[in-house]
Amino acid sequence: MKSMNYAEKLHSLLEEAVKQDASDLHIAEGRHPTLRVYGTLIALENEEILTPESAEGLVNELMPSDLKDRFLKDRQVDFAYSMKGDGRFRVNAFFQEGTWSAALRLVPAKIRTIDELGLPPVLHDFVKLTQGFILMVGPAGHGKSTTTASILDEISRTRKVHIVTIEDHIEYLFSQNLGIVSQREVGGDTLSFADGLKTVLRQDPDVIMVGEMRDSDSISAAMTAAETGQLVFSTLHTNSAAQTVDRIIDSFPPAQQEQIISQVATTLVAIVSERLIPRIGGGRVPAMEVMLMNPAIRNLIRERKIFSIDSVIQTGIKEGMMTLDYSLASLVKAKQITQEDAELYAANPTELRKYL
Repeated sequence: MKSMNYAEKLHSLLEEAVKQDASDLHIAEGRHPTLRVYGTLIALENEEILTPESAEGLVNELMPSDLKDRFLKDRQVDFAYSMKGDGRFRVNAFFQEGTWSAALRLVPAKIRTIDELGLPPVLHDFVKLTQGFILMVGPAGHGKSTTTASILDEISRTRKVHIVTIEDHIEYLFSQNLGIVSQREVGGDTLSFADGLKTVLRQDPDVIMVGEMRDSDSISAAMTAAETGQLVFSTLHTNSAAQTVDRIIDSFPPAQQEQIISQVATTLVAIVSERLIPRIGGGRVPAMEVMLMNPAIRNLIRERKIFSIDSVIQTGIKEGMMTLDYSLASLVKAKQITQEDAELYAANPTELRKYL
């Protein structure tokens, strides 16, 4: 692969990623460029196996020139790459075995609606809220950012509010509709999530979205914003509502935990845990656990009986709550996913079978 063709080759690889509806593109020496399509890695075997030189050439073509010194010093760097008409890519460039590599996550140009994504109707209720703390959780690559973007976009389209996002890096680009959307990027517009949150209340926000809560400072600042009358959204890499509450509390030293328990019980409105499951016939479909705060859950948090939250969710279906296993069973009965895949993702396969 000649250096003069790197721009052309990169463009064709990104076009192929968009064409195949891939979520990710991997560039690394010693293998073909590789796509992740509906959760499965697919090598582009019609492309040459990348050499150290060609991998470096492609990553170099992607990377803004002002980041190259930082990349060589830190051995990794995050940035966004835009391709005209075909959306944006969130890029992590890194060294592996001394050679340049990159993982690119496709961020679609169009923000899909709650209904288009097949999300539970109860998420429309979040759009109407004026304050509180809502968390989207789940493994990486399972739709947290996409679900959050769909809710924020509906807020922007239907309410006259100011939405401030703090992201690392900016993923979805929001249009200015009835609401105003200010998007701040960590590293460019603010030094860190914690720093962005320290000043966000001076920016007259009605709704705040924190891309990820990475430490106790950002968690504390997000809850304080929710306490003072804002609607706050954020994400965590946890697997369930109960685990999320435990993670938040355990992020703080023991001396602070009583105060944090009180804040969580007061500010938390909902936790949505999401998995993307292979759909029969192709694509992926969301399965979700939805916890909505009610007096029973609030008391369990205050009493530190977090392990009992699951049982309240099981009995809260009429309120709009659902367990992951209930959601998976509903998808099996609707013939959207196989029982085998449902059991693979189930929190409790025995509980899942009771719903079938």
